[in-house]
Amino acid sequence: MLTGLLWFVLALAPLVFLQRLLHREIQAVLLIVTRHPGLTIGLFSMFFFPGVLLHELSHFLAAKLLGVRASGFSLLPQILPDGRLLLGYVETERADVIRDSLIGAAPLIAGGLFLAFLSAPRLELYTLLDFFQAGRFDLFWQALTLIPQVNDFPLWFYLTFAISSTMLPSTADRHAWTPLALWTAALLVLILIAGAGPWMLENAAPPLNQFLGATATIFGLSAAVHIILLLPTYLTHRTLARITHMDVQ
Repeated sequence: MLTGLLWFVLALAPLVFLQRLLHREIQAVLLIVTRHPGLTIGLFSMFFFPGVLLHELSHFLAAKLLGVRASGFSLLPQILPDGRLLLGYVETERADVIRDSLIGAAPLIAGGLFLAFLSAPRLELYTLLDFFQAGRFDLFWQALTLIPQVNDFPLWFYLTFAISSTMLPSTADRHAWTPLALWTAALLVLILIAGAGPWMLENAAPPLNQFLGATATIFGLSAAVHIILLLPTYLTHRTLARITHMDVQ
């Protein structure tokens, strides 16, 4: 279980950092080109619309399936009082900790499943991962050069980026995760005190380790897509700033 948890953390942290950095660079490029904050927000939200749609729709459907009333739904971008950009939202009534946690995690689950579908039969990225893990770097680089030849590659690559860049739950989505984590930790302590620790390691740890490892793989693939796009976006930003003598602080 520690192996899966380690890969989970090592893959999640870079994804969060790269996502924020790339979003900032894209916004800087759009703002320098348009010189209009409102138009920049509109173009930015349109660019990520497939991911935002899946994110908010998964919240809405999870609430419906769990019997929680959803009172509001929006896909229109808004600027919050603290300056953050809100690309969409779903308003739901507060329920118990478990249902609130599941509703909050719905975009991550839906996004992960969608990325797994795109990565395997469409982009065949898992073949690359197998070559890399086996140390066959010659086959890895050869397969990497063939990926752009996949049918409809620009569409699948764009959807992979848009969805992976918007699937992480927001602060509001995670409001019930802390009490759930505390309850889970307390339950584990009771299980260990009762002497069921060896049984948990034998029966519960392996599937949990596989789940964390699979999730880490999705995060790693998402981070790789962000890395691929970050350099050209950054260079475009710096080039435009030098040509126009304008930059974004």
